[in-house]
Amino acid sequence: MIKTTQQNNKRAAFTLVEVMIVVVILGILAATVLPQFISTNDDAKESVLVQDLQTLRSQIQLFKFQHNGKYPADGSTDADDFRDALLLSSDKDGTTGAVGTKAFGPYLIGSLPPNPFTGGRGVLIVSDVTAETPNEATKDGTEIVGWIYNPATGEVKGNNSGNAADGRKLDTL
Repeated sequence: MIKTTQQNNKRAAFTLVEVMIVVVILGILAATVLPQFISTNDDAKESVLVQDLQTLRSQIQLFKFQHNGKYPADGSTDADDFRDALLLSSDKDGTTGAVGTKAFGPYLIGSLPPNPFTGGRGVLIVSDVTAETPNEATKDGTEIVGWIYNPATGEVKGNNSGNAADGRKLDTL
C-alpha cells in the first residue's frame, strides 16, 4: 500500500478543546484539595499549641513540687523571673543561678517554646488568666507575647484568639 504525501504530513496533536478540558479538570481538583492542606496546617498548629501547654503546665507543677508549693515567679510581675525559674537551675527557696549550679532545674532547655500561632515566646504576667483577653499584638518588653501566666495559681494559656477545630476557643485549651 502506497501512502500519499498528505497522509505522511498528518501531525498528532491536542486540539484547543482537549487542552481546555484538561485545564478545567486540574482547576477543579486544585479547588478541592487546597482547602484540605490549609486545614491540615491549622490542625498542626493546634496540636503543637496543646503539646506546648501540656509541657509548660507539667514543668510548672514539677517546679511547685520541688519548691515548697511555690510556682515559678511567685509574687513577681516580671516575665524574666518566670523565664529564669524555668530555664535556669534553682535552690529550694527559688533562688536561680546558672544551669548546673543549683539543686533543681532547668525545667525547659534553651528557651520557652514559641506559640505556634503568633510565634511569640514572651510571657504576660496577670492575676486572672481566664479573664485575660488574648491580644496577639501584645509585647512583653521586646517580644511578642505567646503565653499568659498567673504566678499565684500556676495557670498558663496561649495568647490566642479564634477557635480550635472542635469549636472550643483557642485560649481555653
